[in-house]
Amino acid sequence: MNAWKTLGIVLACLWLASPLPGQAADMSRVIDHFVAKQFPGATSYFWVINAAQQQTEREVIVDLNTVVTPRRGQQPVEARFLLLIVGETLAGSQHIPLDAKTECVAGPT
Repeated sequence: MNAWKTLGIVLACLWLASPLPGQAADMSRVIDHFVAKQFPGATSYFWVINAAQQQTEREVIVDLNTVVTPRRGQQPVEARFLLLIVGETLAGSQHIPLDAKTECVAGPT
């Protein structure tokens, strides 16, 4: 009986620690909207999340790389940003150097 209790507790912990349905889709939507606004005349773009750190239940800091083709025939341009996403909203962004060493953790309060 103890094995079943332990298994039940482990499964409950895993279920509670899993992301909420739609959470990743919401973050993707926020990031895609940010990149589209940041580069409004681009003919194409893609982005990659280097790292993400959840600060609170609703706050996530995202280290993001973008590759943007400004106009047809031009060379793609790479850029890097740190984004603060709160809920389904972009709360802040910062352009950072491509080779910057960053950690997506909150500083001292």
